[in-house]
Amino acid sequence: MTRRGVAPHLEGRAVRDVVLRRAGLRWPFPAGLPAMLADRTVLATGRRGKYLLVEFEHGTLIIHLGMSGHLRVLPPGVPPEKHDHFDMVVDGPAGPQVLRMTDPRRFGAVLWHPKDDGDIDAHLLLRGLGVEPLGPDFTGELLYRHTRGRSAAVKQVLLAGDIVVGVGNIYCSESLFRAGINPKTPAGRIGLARYERLAQVIREVLAEAIVQGGSTLRDFIAVNGQSGYFQQSYFVYDRADVPCRVCTTPIRQIKQGQRSTFYCIKCQK
Repeated sequence: MTRRGVAPHLEGRAVRDVVLRRAGLRWPFPAGLPAMLADRTVLATGRRGKYLLVEFEHGTLIIHLGMSGHLRVLPPGVPPEKHDHFDMVVDGPAGPQVLRMTDPRRFGAVLWHPKDDGDIDAHLLLRGLGVEPLGPDFTGELLYRHTRGRSAAVKQVLLAGDIVVGVGNIYCSESLFRAGINPKTPAGRIGLARYERLAQVIREVLAEAIVQGGSTLRDFIAVNGQSGYFQQSYFVYDRADVPCRVCTTPIRQIKQGQRSTFYCIKCQK
């Protein structure tokens, strides 16, 4: 959703300034980044997992929003607040626009991959990532093949990112519910037919979320500053002790890998 939001404001636009308000976030900001991007034109935007890719002729800017970061497109002159750490000022149809990154916990990152270092997929943070869930390579057969012999819970395997990327905690919980799969089930015990159903459901859930603008949490703001609406159609996420929309059994909440998991013990076997 973030890439779709920023693309119209960046692609084909020249960078006029880069403002860094601290030395870095999770890692230091690239040395000389403002001079490196000045007067350069954004050729395209892309995404790999949770990494936003901003492509230039001489390399790619890699942006990760961490646990609670967000991007907004603002008019120039809006004063920065405490957690506004990175601005990229670009040309706009009616004057400059500011792409501003806010990251209260500073778990995000702004990195640079020079073109001379090879394809972006070879970057240390990207080369171990799985397939994109809305791409042609994501299938039930892929999930089945890569989970044989794995005893970890299926939800943890989906979130790990080595098989498929971009299926976050919320969408994973919702997809497992729609597929009727208990999130605690060992991944290696799930058969091909159920994985085929799960792959299809994941695509459907993500497509719905894109149409509805994503999910709004306490720490999430869309690029345009507005809220998403997908959370209004949750079946299980953040509905602990609330009756299941299908069978009325109270939704359960557990912790898996330090993250909350919500599921229905009756609908998900």
